[in-house]
This record gives sequence, structure tokens and C-alpha cells, in this order.
Amino acid sequence: MRKGIHPEYKDIEVSCASCGNVFSVGSTLESSSLRLEVCGECYAPGKQKTESAGRVERFRQKYAKKKGLSIDFQ
Repeated sequence: MRKGIHPEYKDIEVSCASCGNVFSVGSTLESSSLRLEVCGECYAPGKQKTESAGRVERFRQKYAKKKGLSIDFQ
């Protein structure tokens, strides 16, 4: 490999927001840590701990501000 043209490859710490799993991977990112929404450990069906109630409420609040818009998911 030519010297001086390749980015520095280093280990970074990755943490999962869903299950809290922490592991390290090699990366060229500038930061030393990365936060994932869902990792490979909690991705399996039935293991995810995603909370969609907060997402639905944020969606309703965001689009309820527009005039004449009625949002009902039921």
C-alpha cells in the first residue's frame, strides 16, 4: 500500500441503544464510539425492545399542527 493516502484504521466501541450490548469493531470513523439503534444480538424476532408508542405520539404532535388534518390510527 502507498503511504499517506489511506485513512487510519482503529478499534471503536459500539453500543446498542435497544439492549445495551457493547462491543468493538474496526473502523475509519473519526469518533471513538458509535451508538446503534438495533444490534445483531437483539435483532432476532421477539427480542427487540423498541417502543413505538413514543414515535406514534411524536408523529401525531408533528402533523396535528397542520390545519384541517385529523390523524387517527384506530
